[in-house]
Amino acid sequence: MSLFRLDTSVLGTRSSTIALADLVEREWRAALPDSPVVRRHLGEAPLSSTHWGAAVAAQFVPPAQRTAEQREALSLAASLVDELVAAEALILAAPLYNYGVSQHLKTWVDLLLTDPRMAAGAESPLTGKPAVLLTARGGAYGPGTPREGWDHAIGWMSRIFGEVWGLDLTVVERELTLVGVDPALEPFRELAERTRTDSEERARRAGRNLALCKETFPA
Repeated sequence: MSLFRLDTSVLGTRSSTIALADLVEREWRAALPDSPVVRRHLGEAPLSSTHWGAAVAAQFVPPAQRTAEQREALSLAASLVDELVAAEALILAAPLYNYGVSQHLKTWVDLLLTDPRMAAGAESPLTGKPAVLLTARGGAYGPGTPREGWDHAIGWMSRIFGEVWGLDLTVVERELTLVGVDPALEPFRELAERTRTDSEERARRAGRNLALCKETFPA
């Protein structure tokens, strides 16, 4: 069995979510050095948005009449689900983009949901599997801030990953990642540093806990 890691940031080595996911994976590897890691980086290799439409259309066509594009889309969806089903634990790293999730993440989720195993009403094959969701925001969106309620990503991701897919989800959040980049956020430098330190410690702790779950979900 393996660890599945999903990255969605388009910022490469500058990404806060990738840095947090690295910390989680490092703790996992320290405890389970021989366990393989399956990776999918949607920020570097995004899925085509046309696959989702083709997979949806295929559900209304008899198998013998499906086009090559529809068969390819269904096959891709199945392989994406296989990656998750084969894993005993998951790392999901997804930043806030324009107040919501990235198009790459949404396309991935939409395509997964076309597979019969993940369809509405089906018992999720991921139920109970431990997962760590890592997210980051350039500004501050918490209670009392001017943009409270503008984060439309974390609620959606928690609903999909936790409630729809049934993952045993641990969420690690980091805010104010644009301090040092956006001059308007300079007054929040001290708070940003505390937030960074706290999120990194929580990521490390989540990685250690994720490794402990191997006993609950044995290979």
